[in-house]
Amino acid sequence: MKNYSYFLITMFLGICVSVSAQSSDFAEGEIKVYTTSENSNLRLSETQTLNFEDASQPLETEISVFVNTSKTYQTILGIGGAITDASAIVFNGLSSIKQQELLDAYYDKEKGIGYTLLRTTIHSSDFSPESYTYVTEGDAELKSFSIAHDKEYRIPMIKRATKTAGGTLTLYVSPWSPPAFMKTNGSMLRGGKLKPEFRQNWANYYAKFIKAYEAEGMPIWGLTIQNEPMATQTWESCIYTAEEERDFLKDYLGPTLEKEGLGNKNIVVWDHNRDLMVNRSNVIFEDKEAAKYAWGTGFHWYETWTGAAPLFENVNRVKEAFPDKNLMFTEGCIEKFDSEKYQYWPNGERYGEQIINDLNNGTVAWTDWNILLDQNGGPNHVGNFCFAPIHADTTTGDLIYTPSYYYLGHFSKFIRPKAKRVGSAVSRNVLLSTSFVNDNGTMATVVMNKTNDLIKYTLYKNKSEVTLDIPAHSIQTLIY
Repeated sequence: MKNYSYFLITMFLGICVSVSAQSSDFAEGEIKVYTTSENSNLRLSETQTLNFEDASQPLETEISVFVNTSKTYQTILGIGGAITDASAIVFNGLSSIKQQELLDAYYDKEKGIGYTLLRTTIHSSDFSPESYTYVTEGDAELKSFSIAHDKEYRIPMIKRATKTAGGTLTLYVSPWSPPAFMKTNGSMLRGGKLKPEFRQNWANYYAKFIKAYEAEGMPIWGLTIQNEPMATQTWESCIYTAEEERDFLKDYLGPTLEKEGLGNKNIVVWDHNRDLMVNRSNVIFEDKEAAKYAWGTGFHWYETWTGAAPLFENVNRVKEAFPDKNLMFTEGCIEKFDSEKYQYWPNGERYGEQIINDLNNGTVAWTDWNILLDQNGGPNHVGNFCFAPIHADTTTGDLIYTPSYYYLGHFSKFIRPKAKRVGSAVSRNVLLSTSFVNDNGTMATVVMNKTNDLIKYTLYKNKSEVTLDIPAHSIQTLIY
């Protein structure tokens, strides 16, 4: 924790010098380089301005990144994180100066990393101080429905984040469990299923929630049907087989939202790990009556809990099979909080590797989990403590910026909503890369080096080239 001031200072240095990257005011052939690197003070820092030259034939002995602007793919919806009860409670305990610093760091596109996407929960999750719903227990008709709980901490923070972002954020919502009386196990915790006789009541609950939030001036872009529908957790959870989720969508949730004038809300299925996302998409999207209500598939990165490697190829399998549906990364975080690892560099590299692969496989939106947690990785009512990109030490009032924050910023700050992915490839697997053209015409290429060596590489854009160095354990965004 002795490095708080150092990382706070480097954060602002890195961000302040990168403001010009938001502008399309570049000299012809000019390229600006922004770098975050381990064992240095480089944090989203502008490190070079170079110029393209006429391209020569690439050699097999060279390391190259190839960008083909004539090939375009998916359009970006946004990049951001979740405001949970935990985030909002920790935020509320900060001084007014630190609150504004946190908001600027995430949501100001010039001072910070310019988040444009926000997820929040429908009543409680594990990252709440306790389990709660918006109705009294047993109220199937939802006559007691009220979001008064959220008005204390969560809604005020969402509103301030939206204001800092310029007045607009793409906001979507997710439930962790129906109320206990609607479930087969009589508890919001430890799995269980939605009782068939409460399917309509539960669908009505989503509609009431959306209308209540929108009455507070917070437009809801969309929703996922169920967070992690195949995980029996010690916290709020609920199990749906693929067929059960399909039928709930087509027979209850979709028709109910339409009936309530909410048919324009984007419904995201699955909202769980990449391992089973192909099966879930097949079952739901191959049913025309269900598919008409679904915007796309949401997924998480935790399939590695089984000991498997990340299954990035499954993202592309869904895109290939259902090109008219969209892909959204809905949650990821560094699990198993350890205060000795605030500055553990592989945590940041995990974000970089995951985001690049997900984007290259067709993902249009990428959502981190809690944007803020305390020095214990909470609060969390079942002890499921995790990392956030920024932590607050509630004993000192300091903010702690982790490598994950800067790695996320290399994407969210420079790849803006409406950006289109363009053709991009590397000639060696020592580098990872993805490329986008923003709506204002600027190009953004992200290059990541996970090796222990400085790497010299050449960026080829159509008929132009430029040669650069990327330090060991670094990430760069090239703007041109």
